[in-house]
Amino acid sequence: MRKPDYTQLIKVLKKQVPDRPTLFEFFLNEELYNLLNNNEAPVRGDGFDRLRKVIYAHKNAGYDYVTTHASDFGFPAGEQAHISTKSLNEGYVINDWESYEKYKWLAPSEFSTKQLEACAADLPEGMKYVVFGPNGVLENVIVLTGYDNLCGMIYDEPELAQQIFDDVGSRLVEYYELIADYDSVCALISNDDWGFKTQTMLSPAQMRQYVFPWHKKIVEVGHKANKPVFLHSCGMLEEVMEDIITDMNYDAKHSFEDVIMPIEEAYEKYKGRIALLGGMDVDFVCTATTEEIAARAHAMLERAQTDGGYALGTGNSVPYYVPVEKYLAMIDVVRKG
Repeated sequence: MRKPDYTQLIKVLKKQVPDRPTLFEFFLNEELYNLLNNNEAPVRGDGFDRLRKVIYAHKNAGYDYVTTHASDFGFPAGEQAHISTKSLNEGYVINDWESYEKYKWLAPSEFSTKQLEACAADLPEGMKYVVFGPNGVLENVIVLTGYDNLCGMIYDEPELAQQIFDDVGSRLVEYYELIADYDSVCALISNDDWGFKTQTMLSPAQMRQYVFPWHKKIVEVGHKANKPVFLHSCGMLEEVMEDIITDMNYDAKHSFEDVIMPIEEAYEKYKGRIALLGGMDVDFVCTATTEEIAARAHAMLERAQTDGGYALGTGNSVPYYVPVEKYLAMIDVVRKG
């Protein structure tokens, strides 16, 4: 069986050619975790057995790392009625200064990172953590304020909008500071959806004012600890890619859709400047034949063989509705290639 080697992912994130084709996925789903784990993960009954299951699922699938949260830290908000049809305007808790003053801000230091320590000994040789956040700067602000409210607030109460962004951003920086120096952590993910299919959720100017400064600080935290940091963000980000590369200094970008920019086009446009991860569009993986999936995955790996900076995976993640055989057809190009 293929042995984990996290340094292969690091080579990809450094825009280098890995020694062998490398896989990357943000997260899978419970069906796949159960299938791929194959009852191999140790069961210790300490509250962290699910993470051990995810670790062994990643190992058995051929990944060189495992993605995880570091703690239960987050930004509590109101309840949303539907999980699968999440509204950007539902469950908000801050819409004016009065509600802002009532909100109880939590600190990352209040939450234990024990899971990283408790499961470190269970990481197979050659495997390390890639840690992601409790969503990102813009996503958490939208959860707290609602999207429509936020858009109005930026014009009507810009000082309040700035304060909320600063409160969220500073706490996310602290979250990453708490984990960046862990030896068991090899890279950080800053996960924050910024766009719709045709444009960014706020104007580029507003993104540069409210959102990007905090992302730049998150990248600085990782780089200070000598850890690569990459951005997971959905949507049309073409207008801000230069910011991502040259201002925020992200090492890699994840999340691609064919209707926005196919991974092949993105790779040719940005290779050598930023690493690109995944890109096998989720809709394509669901609807194409296993032969078509394998052929596209193989062709993408061939495309990146000379210039490097690419790891194979889906465009976003592997939700429950992706047929198992389609997912396996994609990763088997690497596992059995």
